[in-house]
Amino acid sequence: MKKEWYTAKELINFYEMPKTPQGVNIKAKREGWISRRKRGVQGKAVEYHINSLPESLFEQLSLHEPEVNYQTKLEDKYLIWREAYYQLAPNEKNKIMNFILRYGLSELVKLINEYDIINNRDNKKIINNN
Repeated sequence: MKKEWYTAKELINFYEMPKTPQGVNIKAKREGWISRRKRGVQGKAVEYHINSLPESLFEQLSLHEPEVNYQTKLEDKYLIWREAYYQLAPNEKNKIMNFILRYGLSELVKLINEYDIINNRDNKKIINNN
């Protein structure tokens, strides 16, 4: 999980949790949750470390945390393919295009998979012989 510290106010809406920040603070003190003073806030606001929270709450928090979007843009993948294609010799471009037009992309993928299987076997032989 990305976030490590949660305030009592952030925890009140979860199942089996008290419905007020004061109730959360009492529960935290009773169960010995790891806490620290919240930075940049006036008063005695505290926050609690994720590893000291009850397991059921930890699971709920992990479900509610928004996913980080690490995926590459489709345009990036297209640009990579396009650049690789343009670096091929004319006869290589023709071979690829003719193969795809005649047999389709699924056959090209099958060939690539077979190549990967053969390479993995060869690599294992090399490793085992050393």
